Amino acid sequence: MDMTFIEELSLNNWPALSTVLYDGWVLRFAEGYTKRANSVSPIYGGKRDLAPKIDACERIYRENGLRPVFKLTASAPDGLDRLLSDRGYEQVDMTSVQTLELIRLREPMPAECRIETHPSDSWVADFCRLTGTSAHHQAIMTRMLGKIRTGTGFITFHAEGKAVACGFGVIERGYIGLYDIVTDPAYRNRGFAEQMILHLLHWGKKEGARFGYLAVVLNNAPALRLYAKLGYREAYRYWYRCASR
Repeated sequence: MDMTFIEELSLNNWPALSTVLYDGWVLRFAEGYTKRANSVSPIYGGKRDLAPKIDACERIYRENGLRPVFKLTASAPDGLDRLLSDRGYEQVDMTSVQTLELIRLREPMPAECRIETHPSDSWVADFCRLTGTSAHHQAIMTRMLGKIRTGTGFITFHAEGKAVACGFGVIERGYIGLYDIVTDPAYRNRGFAEQMILHLLHWGKKEGARFGYLAVVLNNAPALRLYAKLGYREAYRYWYRCASR
């Protein structure tokens, strides 16, 4: 598995509000909403030494009122993780990136779900209700979603007359990436998330996707079990190094 390929997809599919390219590194900014969109992704090589590059990144993030954060994989430049650790950066959110071939995808059960190609006001409202997202972060998220430039499907799953789960998928280069899959706590462990994901993956397959990918933190045991049941398998891991505030 080409880690850089999936990392490129994830950068495009969960866009920041602004981006700075710095000697092969991608610096992303979204007013502090999610680490993914407010961190350095050193996915390409560069010519400068690591220490001055870290210094420059730290300065840029602090000038923008953000804590410096680096998103790392095993393909990061040699010595970068150690240098960040030596500077006091904490390692957090070890995450499994998983992939799936859609050729033998199970059929979902009939269900009341809606897939829209753009985030409607009702989808945004349901997502923010289910996740407890603040009005401030809702506005940032809506701007970020508006920057996606490839195919999108925003799904809402209904049961017992209400929206109980939602999420979205982004299609690019034959892959559908799943993002922000969430279920109402009162309706968990009833198979709704599994069925919703199957509906979304089948939609992606009809739209030309041949593979799926997603990212799940390793301490989310229920999600790991669900994705394993669906057939996802780990391709690689990433983690964050966060500077002290």
